[in-house]
Amino acid sequence: MASMQKRLQKELLALQNDPPPGMTLNEKSVQNSITQWIVDMEGAPGTLYEGEKFQLLFKFSSRYPFDSPQVMFTGENIPVHPHVYSNGHICLSILTEDWSPALSVQSVCLSIISMLSSCKEKRRPPDNSFYVRTCNKNPKKTKWWYHVVKNPLANAGDMGSGPGPGRSHMPQSSEAHMPQLLSLRSRAREPQLLSPHATTTEASVPRAHGPQQEKPPQ
Repeated sequence: MASMQKRLQKELLALQNDPPPGMTLNEKSVQNSITQWIVDMEGAPGTLYEGEKFQLLFKFSSRYPFDSPQVMFTGENIPVHPHVYSNGHICLSILTEDWSPALSVQSVCLSIISMLSSCKEKRRPPDNSFYVRTCNKNPKKTKWWYHVVKNPLANAGDMGSGPGPGRSHMPQSSEAHMPQLLSLRSRAREPQLLSPHATTTEASVPRAHGPQQEKPPQ
């Protein structure tokens, strides 16, 4: 517990003193507890979300940083994005399987900025209604399937610790967004987006990717 609190205090100061672009710690959210934060976010200039305001909720367990934080969008405005459900759940691999203790709140924030900035079309995941009705309130309880997508930044920037070949973190992005994304990528480990399709029972048709609550039959 002491090591978790020490780590969170360090990350809290880092976020206050050097926040990612468009991100601000909501100071009121940490007045009573250091294990639950709200980060105010503004869509990056030149993207589909320019000028829009969002909020990210971070919840930390006693095992942090060895256990990933619970991260989701909250508040009245949830971004309309192919990897963001209307209940705020986010399909991003560093929030689950690809989490590492070397990552941080800032890393997660930068990854989410990149995810939104690379979006070409505002739309919900195709199974949004079904998933929101059937999922656990905690997004970490969802078992995600991975979907390989082409990564335009595979050989760019200075990051060498991201997922291996063919495991990318975002859809193809337009040239207009490349300079900003390259800058962001130099500060965060490369995450992987998850293709948002859900199945919830063994009787359902198994899919090759997306969230599911039961493993498909072998």
